[in-house]
Amino acid sequence: MARSPGAAFRTLSRSPVPYFGRKLRIDFFRMNAADSSPSILSAPPKARIRFGIVLLPNFTLTAFSGFVDMLRLSADDSDFSKPVRCAWSVVGKTLAPIRASCGIQVTPWETYDEAEPFDYLVVVGGLLHSGPQADDETLAFIRRTAHGDATIVGICTGVFALMRAGVLEGHRVCVSWFHYWDFIERFPSAETGALVADRLFVIDRRRITCSGGRASIDVAAAILLRHLDHATVQKALRILLVGEMQKGNAPQPHPPGIQPATHPKVKRAILLMEQHVGRALPLEELAGKLDLSPRQLERLFKAQTGKSPQTFAKHVRLRTAAWLLTSSDRTVADIASSCGFSDASHLGREFRKQFGMPPVTYRERQAGLQQDELTAVQAEPSAHDWD
Repeated sequence: MARSPGAAFRTLSRSPVPYFGRKLRIDFFRMNAADSSPSILSAPPKARIRFGIVLLPNFTLTAFSGFVDMLRLSADDSDFSKPVRCAWSVVGKTLAPIRASCGIQVTPWETYDEAEPFDYLVVVGGLLHSGPQADDETLAFIRRTAHGDATIVGICTGVFALMRAGVLEGHRVCVSWFHYWDFIERFPSAETGALVADRLFVIDRRRITCSGGRASIDVAAAILLRHLDHATVQKALRILLVGEMQKGNAPQPHPPGIQPATHPKVKRAILLMEQHVGRALPLEELAGKLDLSPRQLERLFKAQTGKSPQTFAKHVRLRTAAWLLTSSDRTVADIASSCGFSDASHLGREFRKQFGMPPVTYRERQAGLQQDELTAVQAEPSAHDWD
C-alpha cells in the first residue's frame, strides 16, 4: 500500500537533518544520508520541542522567517541547522503553496490531518484587507490543538485568527499598535482592558501573542529560554546579529513623531495616546497604566518632550486628524468625533492653532501637493531614456 506524503514526512522528520520544502526534501535527505547523525557537540534534550507553524494567506515573511531562524539556530550547535533540540513543521489544510504578502510562496510539509501533536502551535498572519484570512478548517485545527497540551502562539495578525477561533478568552492579548483599531472594529465585544498594544509580546499561561515583525525573534527567544540554556539561545541571537533579546514588556517601536531616544515609559505613554486617540485619557488614568504617579509622568514628559502629557496628547490627536484629512474622504465632523474633539468647530479651532489653516483648506492644499508630485513623477524620463 502506498504511503501518503504525510506518512513519508513523518518518517523523514525523525532524522536530525532539517527539511525545508517538499520539492527538494527527498534529494536533500539522500545527499545527507552519510551525515544523518547529530553533531558531536550537540547534546539533544530528553525530548525535542515540537513546533507546528500555520501560515495564513498573505502572511508577513519577516515574522515567519525570524521565528523559524531562531528555532533553527537554537536547535543545533554553530549553524549546522539540524533539528536536535527542537523541530518545526509548516502545516496547512492542503499541501498547496501559501503566498506571503511579498509574493514568496511556502509549501506546507504536512496537512492538519497528518500532523502529530505539537508542543507549540504558531499562527503567523499578515495583511488584513487583501482577501480571506483563516478558513473554517484552520480555525477548527487551532481549536483542536488548543484543547490538547499545546501552547498557542499568535504572531502579527495571527492573533486575529486565534480570537476568531475562540481560544483567547480570559487571556491578555498583544497586537501591533498599527492594528489596534482593526482589532477593536472586528471584535467589538473584546475586553479592551485585556488588549495590549504598547508591548512587543505577552505571555499569558498557554497563550502567547506577539505584535509581529522583528518581535517574532524576541518571542521565539523567550519561548526557547523555557527549555534551553541561555548560552544556546544567545548564540542564535548573535548569529542573527540581533544582540540582546528584547523582553516582552519592552515598548513597541515608536509611531511617527516619537524620538528614538525617548524614555521607555514615555514611549509607552505615547503609544497609549495613539491607541486612545478618540478619547483623551485623564492624566491619572494614563499614569496608572504606567505604574507612575501623575506628577512623575508630567516630569518625565517635560524632560523628554518639552510638553505636558495633555499637550502632547492633543498634538497626537491633531496629527491623526491631519492624516485622516489627506488619506480619506471622511467629513470634518466625522474626523473630529474619531479624534476626540467635541465637534467640527472644536477641531477647526485647534487645527488652526497647530497648522495655521482650517481643516478644509489643509485637505485641499495637501491634495494639490500630491497631484503636483504625481505629475512630476509621470514627467520623469524612463530608464531607457538615459541610455
